[in-house]
Amino acid sequence: MSTPLPRPLLYLDVDGPLNPYAAKPHRRPEGYATFRMKPEGWIARHPGQPPGAVKPLRVWLNADHGPRLPALSEVYELVWATTWGVEANTFVSPVLGLPELPVVEWPAPHDAGDAGADGVFWKTRHLVAHAAGRPFAWVDDELGERDRLFVTVRHAGAALLRYVDPRLGLRSDDFRALEDFGHAWARSGRRP
Repeated sequence: MSTPLPRPLLYLDVDGPLNPYAAKPHRRPEGYATFRMKPEGWIARHPGQPPGAVKPLRVWLNADHGPRLPALSEVYELVWATTWGVEANTFVSPVLGLPELPVVEWPAPHDAGDAGADGVFWKTRHLVAHAAGRPFAWVDDELGERDRLFVTVRHAGAALLRYVDPRLGLRSDDFRALEDFGHAWARSGRRP
């Protein structure tokens, strides 16, 4: 009897894909609701201010993502790949109806949004190492061609890197691409 292949990982970033933070502040994208949150990571970005004096972070989340993400867990293992860290489970998961998800631990220090000297986004190397050859899909608003090339050269498994516009968040075509990749892997067990 053969051992079943593990499901691909689905790395989820919060800001950009789930929280379209770059939309105009006065024009919340359709389908999104506003939540005010004070994660420790946000409070830490305001040194010298008492936590009670820190204005909450505005986060836009789409309730329609709630059922769509768990549906993807039929073909993926969902994993937070966000600078929110474990706080994604505390603040974002309950709003979207997600269970507690595993979290990629980032090395410290890291500079969110920074690329290395080679133009590769700082998360990319860590996610390739975390996946350890296992197939994965990744949604993020910081992805580019250099990241795709890096993954193609350094990752033995199948991978889908899906750029999400941080003004729009995850959309139906993003979910279709994730579903197609995951189902192709489930059918074939090899690179789609």
